[in-house]
Amino acid sequence: MLSGLGVALPPSAVQEDLWDGYFAHHYTGTRKALARRIFANAGVRTRQAVVSPLIEDVSGWSTERRMRRYQMEAMPLGKAAVGRALDDAGLAADELGLFAVCSCTGYATPGLDILLARDMGMSPSVQRLFVGHMGCYAALPGLGAVSDYVTARGRPALLLCAELTSLHLQPAGSRTDIQQIVSHALFSDAAAACVITPGPSRSTTRGYAVSEVAAVTDTTTADHMTWEVTDEGFRMGLSPQVPSVLSAHVRPLVDDVLGRSGLTVADIDGWAIHPGGPKILDVVQEKLELGDEAMAASRGVLSAHGNCSSPTVLLVLDALRRRENPPRRIVMLAFGPGLTLYVTLLDGSNLGA
Repeated sequence: MLSGLGVALPPSAVQEDLWDGYFAHHYTGTRKALARRIFANAGVRTRQAVVSPLIEDVSGWSTERRMRRYQMEAMPLGKAAVGRALDDAGLAADELGLFAVCSCTGYATPGLDILLARDMGMSPSVQRLFVGHMGCYAALPGLGAVSDYVTARGRPALLLCAELTSLHLQPAGSRTDIQQIVSHALFSDAAAACVITPGPSRSTTRGYAVSEVAAVTDTTTADHMTWEVTDEGFRMGLSPQVPSVLSAHVRPLVDDVLGRSGLTVADIDGWAIHPGGPKILDVVQEKLELGDEAMAASRGVLSAHGNCSSPTVLLVLDALRRRENPPRRIVMLAFGPGLTLYVTLLDGSNLGA
């Protein structure tokens, strides 16, 4: 049972200000005009960053320096998200049996799983799981893993997704690459945590049973989305062919998952779709034949927060849960390297608020 959810965001910046105050100064001629259009059409109004280029330029930093900063910045952000999720679920930290962390933007040992378990007062016997470098879809396999644990062991679990993409601003010489322009126009920082419990929610917000988790990976397009560790941070590779690959797989996967529960797209009143970019949302909307209202939460998160990698789909879920009339059934969709599509069905149709 998904019983609690908590979000934590670093300071925000306006997309126009990021362009005018920083990125506009790193392009010339036709490349500048192209970059300006990409920033303007990214569907992003504001984004959050632990390190804003308007204040501090990390583009020349080594990967080692970026990783040290990651640990420093991710700890308070993760702590806030975990604390809010526990409060939302009405659960104490020492009641958790498993603490799982997803992150692809920073690594250290001892990591967030160990340090946050210590600082949040989790039991010394709490089991820990770290999911690294899966990218934007990591929240859904993470949710599947913690849900399986709860089902098998009968104890609560917590999943934290924390990403600091702002630490991977690439050096000026690489920014003329269109893939880097797109990633610099979209990506943002956030942390989101969710609590899974074996019994009914103690929360005042609607709880959801994690009904189905499924995936499909098209390995013939493995080079379409990459996240490479370099000497100057992690470098994103993002092919313009990604939306067309998703278009071939998203409807069959969703229909298969819903069919297992005797449902169709028409039975779903909540859609939490990872806003990887406006074209990705357009493709999903077209293939699933969804109305604008079904896409509103995902487009709203893209506008207000950008693409925060793994926490983003949880931000959309949080927006849906906080509606005056929350959805009774929610399909979560996320996409990432592989090229991989993940689908999760949350069912609150037989549960109280």
